[in-house]
Amino acid sequence: MDWKELIGFIGGFLTTMGMVPQVWRLFKLKSAHEISLTFSLFFIIGIAFWLVYGILHGLMSVIIWNGIALILGCGMFYAKMKWGR
Repeated sequence: MDWKELIGFIGGFLTTMGMVPQVWRLFKLKSAHEISLTFSLFFIIGIAFWLVYGILHGLMSVIIWNGIALILGCGMFYAKMKWGR
């Protein structure tokens, strides 16, 4: 792995792991009133596009971290639909 790919893995790790406490909190408190539905939808769509981009270009750091971020985003959306109305 070259240094450019390593930077991608580190950046992806940091930004994706930054979402974990928020999603954890949503499920722990069973409250998602503070999360915007518009944000959730745009976030999921944007992450899906980044995932496709990574797949098309064979960029493992983009594929891995955006795949995980998509799962977290879907969890956030689920929480919003269940506890955020």
